[in-house]
Amino acid sequence: MQPIAQVEGRFTDVDGRYAIVVGRFNHHVVDSLVEGAVDALVRHGVSEENIDLIHVPGAWELPLAVKRALTFLEPDAVIALGAVIRGGTPHFEYVAGECNSGIGRLQLEFDTPVANGVLTVNSIEQAIERAGTKAGNKGTEAAMAAMEMVSLLRQLSGGIQVGGDQ
Repeated sequence: MQPIAQVEGRFTDVDGRYAIVVGRFNHHVVDSLVEGAVDALVRHGVSEENIDLIHVPGAWELPLAVKRALTFLEPDAVIALGAVIRGGTPHFEYVAGECNSGIGRLQLEFDTPVANGVLTVNSIEQAIERAGTKAGNKGTEAAMAAMEMVSLLRQLSGGIQVGGDQ
């Protein structure tokens, strides 16, 4: 019986060009996400010269800027970072929903990983927890996901060898 072919991303072949698109709204939280993402990329061998940092007003504007980054910078991956914190109006649902669906569509349209590090939380406390305290740093996690997908897609582009070293 043939062994099952397996392929997964590695963190040893992730050098390339990365764009980080950041919503400035709630910057007191988002700045920590950016620090986590940049740190993760650099720690895994991505040169700072290969990281483009693009700031937009907020999460609503992220999909358009991500699309432009994908079109004109042609990065290996994009990392979208922001924070949408629930308030007393339905505004949260519209912004969070459209931001997330726009990012998801672009990933498929451009066949390029777009890691979603946009926090959608109920309170400022939850946002702070996800920006580097109790719940880890979601910016770091988004960068790790982006790198893993870059590695995985590179392997898939080269073909999977059944039973071979992966």
